[in-house]
Amino acid sequence: MKKIIITGGSGFIGSNLVEYFLKKKYFVINIDKLSYSGTNVNFKQANKRSYIFIKSDINNRKVINKALKKYNPLVIFNLAAETHVDRSIDSPKPFIDSNIYGVFNLLESIRIHNKLSKKKTKLIHISTDEVYGDIIDKSKRANENYPYKPSSPYAASKASADHLVKSYIRTYNFPAIISNCSNNYGPRQFPEKLIPKLIFNILNNKPLPIYGKGLNSREWIYVEDHCNALEILSKKGKLGESYNIGSNINLSNIELTKKIMNIMKNKLIGFNKNVKVTFVKDRPGHDIRYALNSKKIKKELKWKAKTGINTGLLKTIDWYMNNLKYFKSISKKEYINRIGLKI
Repeated sequence: MKKIIITGGSGFIGSNLVEYFLKKKYFVINIDKLSYSGTNVNFKQANKRSYIFIKSDINNRKVINKALKKYNPLVIFNLAAETHVDRSIDSPKPFIDSNIYGVFNLLESIRIHNKLSKKKTKLIHISTDEVYGDIIDKSKRANENYPYKPSSPYAASKASADHLVKSYIRTYNFPAIISNCSNNYGPRQFPEKLIPKLIFNILNNKPLPIYGKGLNSREWIYVEDHCNALEILSKKGKLGESYNIGSNINLSNIELTKKIMNIMKNKLIGFNKNVKVTFVKDRPGHDIRYALNSKKIKKELKWKAKTGINTGLLKTIDWYMNNLKYFKSISKKEYINRIGLKI
């Protein structure tokens, strides 16, 4: 049975990736510190022979070293990160601690482990399209050689981590691949993020808050498609390379909101027609548009996103409506109050 470590495996993308690999009959070690957005998911298909959970911060070198020595995994997928831009505006330090120092400690642990082990562990470092910053020209999409221009403390911390990984590749011949992915959506996404927040507010007859005039454009990918891309990267990706992972589907925030409202009108008995969009003060440094050129992974590794936006949104809404206890399991103070206004 192939052994892999997924750091941040109790977060949104991480938990979906754990579930994805368990279905593929991998032995999965999930290392997660269970912060406010992490949930200790009960993976139904897991058993003691195929899944291990270790509660730890990736800054804890002792725990990481022990896990590497004990399991000697083929791959580590690093999804352990602070990810919410608004929170990075209010309090940047946790982003520096997790996204920069955490990655440094992970790199060092793997580097030393690989020195002592005959079977080398490779790293798939999951990054973001936000490192490229604003792509305002609608005729352009950022490819892997596009210059980094992060706007928020979150994006800067992820860009810093990417540079660290690249330096280890160059200096130590470190076996790593970097992926830069667009906005994910799907089951178990923490409701401070746009799509689950809209779903929650519609279900609870609350206003739908949209930044500015709702014109900010994002590229959206269904989380299962992202998981599939990461599996392909781990098997076929070229060490030392970076790969963009996107759907080529861009929507403005207001377009996305209207899509969700229309789907839920058709699904929800007693949909409250008084639920309205409210435009709220924009956050500082808010980028207008993110857009990836994902031709490299499509051409070299024959991967492309399979889930259309309407299908993906329908599956996502169905999951939340069938798992209302997910919202109840989270302290409302973590996602009800507006954050990201500090300047």
